[in-house]
Amino acid sequence: MPLSKLQFKPGINREGTNYSNEGGWFDGDKIRFKSGYVERIGGWQPIATTTFLGSCRNMLDFVTLASENFLFMGTHIKAYLEDGGTYYDITPLRTTLTLGSNPLTTGAAGSGTITVTANSHGAKAGNYVTFAGATAVDGITAEQINQNLEIATVINANSFTVNTGGAASSGSTAGGGGSVTAAMEIDIGLNTTVLGNGWGAGTWGRFTWSSGAGSLAGQNLRLWKSDSWGEDLLANLIDGSLYYWDATNGKTARMVELSGISGATGVPTTTRQVMVSDTDRHVLCFGANPIGSATFDPLLIRWSSQESVTDWTPTATNTAGSIRLSQGSEIVTAVRTSRQVLVFTENSLHNVQFIGPPFTFGTAILGTNVRIAGPNTAIAVNDLVFWMGQENFYVYDGRITAIPCSVRQYVFDDINRNQSFKFFAGSLSSNTEVWWYYCSENSQEIDRYVIYNYLEKVWYYGTLTRTAWNDRASGNRLFPQAPGTDGVLYNHENGLDDGSVNPPVAVNAFVQSSDFDIGDGQQFMLINRIIPDLNFTDSDATQPQVTLTMGARNYNGSAAGQGTQSGDVVRSSVVSGTDNYTEQVQMRLRGRQVNLKVESDTTGVNWRLGAPRLDARADGRR
Repeated sequence: MPLSKLQFKPGINREGTNYSNEGGWFDGDKIRFKSGYVERIGGWQPIATTTFLGSCRNMLDFVTLASENFLFMGTHIKAYLEDGGTYYDITPLRTTLTLGSNPLTTGAAGSGTITVTANSHGAKAGNYVTFAGATAVDGITAEQINQNLEIATVINANSFTVNTGGAASSGSTAGGGGSVTAAMEIDIGLNTTVLGNGWGAGTWGRFTWSSGAGSLAGQNLRLWKSDSWGEDLLANLIDGSLYYWDATNGKTARMVELSGISGATGVPTTTRQVMVSDTDRHVLCFGANPIGSATFDPLLIRWSSQESVTDWTPTATNTAGSIRLSQGSEIVTAVRTSRQVLVFTENSLHNVQFIGPPFTFGTAILGTNVRIAGPNTAIAVNDLVFWMGQENFYVYDGRITAIPCSVRQYVFDDINRNQSFKFFAGSLSSNTEVWWYYCSENSQEIDRYVIYNYLEKVWYYGTLTRTAWNDRASGNRLFPQAPGTDGVLYNHENGLDDGSVNPPVAVNAFVQSSDFDIGDGQQFMLINRIIPDLNFTDSDATQPQVTLTMGARNYNGSAAGQGTQSGDVVRSSVVSGTDNYTEQVQMRLRGRQVNLKVESDTTGVNWRLGAPRLDARADGRR
């Protein structure tokens, strides 16, 4: 019998059944499509051996005038500047207390726990405090005390405990001297959304009918939003304070409340998202308290005067001002493009544009019944804005369009909408991809991603735990970066392996086709062999390999197939840039329908599948 060339449509398709998608790919993990062919994605390596505290769900890459390339990282515990693999703690302070004489008391002998007397400290367990000026106490050294420590327990309004890591000599000894200060950081936030209970939790229409109730105020996980003001940094906690970091103070300086800076006037004390309008040099706050009021308005947009980060009080001689959206009940997120800012409420889409005096900014409704999955699920790519909705994926290119999606049901039928604050979008510009990370239905943490290749207009997906994403935004960062839940920041598309452990382990990647048959399956197919067509370009292994597996079954709905046959394809040499590998994989398999699976599970392997050929013949009806 003549050989049959196997060429499958690019992308994964889960909208129909396995059999109805004949000629396409039905499943996969850690793969992508380029020029119509499937290949394995790149690996990831930690940027350094150091780690950070908390789950990072916001990152911003920016460069100072001194050519320092910083990465802002906002976690539910801390705020950092990453520079060269070192994390500088810039978490804002809530207050600094001057403690009384000998405010530190050791616990039991051998314990590193000390009780701190700090009147009206206002702290909670899990917060961090930095001590200074303390002397040694009962065998616990000054160095062990004068550092950044986590508050272990709150005893009462005037005392709490910390663990110094030291060991008391006798125990129950007071000391520390008379010059102890305690710099109290802002409260930590939740790492998982806690839903409200009952009718009225959350805004109307925020969640789909019959889904879990919307979260009550103060029960969403902590999210940061950030933007750069020249070489300086602006950042805010969603529905919280607005902070400022001044590059001239150095990377060890902490952020401070913008409203507390000398000369600041009318600065919003609460905002949902801060953003800098680069072309006209205004700072915008989406969702804010009105001027002269402490009441938060979730639809109000306020902006500073042009070229000022501190002047927010409108006058006849400045351009500060505000405008309120006319549709929706709260702003969810805003996304900047080169020409405008798109603003999402829970059920509408608006634009905000600089129009000059006397109004400065104007808005227009672009669409109603527009629902976005979460505050981090929209991203601008080349003036296109892509976002994950609550039931589909969309793009705005001058009009709102639902993107045809071949994995829509697969994603939205297995998704934990209650943790939508964790979902996020990221771009991988080098591969013309938009990635959405999300929680599967039974997971409280990110465990899956779905990718749209907007150049080739195909979809694919996989499994991976990441909490944020930073594309290669500057020339100093050679790889896209993403943090894990392990406190490690990874360079992605770097190497071929999973560098989350040492030594690195294999990235298990596979792609599996839908079932196909002879004719309409009225005859059995006898498989004798498969002729591989692959390349192992850029593989690190001496003899990289993949496994080809053919599976067979007699009927579409069969609970069990008719078995599988597998064989390894191993590269033996490279001659003049061409891979030489296993010429053929012998098989003996019979069924009405068969499928092809390509997988790799060893280190140092990169592969790309071409058009393998199948030696098969019709083998009767019985």
